[in-house]
Amino acid sequence: MIIELRKTYKFRLYENDANVHLHQQIDVAGLVWNHALGLARRYYRLYRKSINFNHLQKHIAKLRKSSERFCHYQVLGSQVVQDVIQRLEKAYQRFFAGKGGFPRFK
Repeated sequence: MIIELRKTYKFRLYENDANVHLHQQIDVAGLVWNHALGLARRYYRLYRKSINFNHLQKHIAKLRKSSERFCHYQVLGSQVVQDVIQRLEKAYQRFFAGKGGFPRFK
């Protein structure tokens, strides 16, 4: 008989002057998630097709560079934005596989 033991740690990040930039990045990553999720939902509602996530990444990258309205997205690195879009794609894949709920706004 094998007994599996798992140990978990819980960390809490308190806001102070040293990690204000980190909190700002987390907030902007949430904004990117919400924007991408809104675009994916709107695209499906209009065309009854799911959006290609590569096109979504290119769209967000173009917004970061050209639009003054979304200039705060530049706080994040390009890899972080790509990771947010990939996590959104995984959330949709898990939903359609029956392993999770529908992706929600954060």
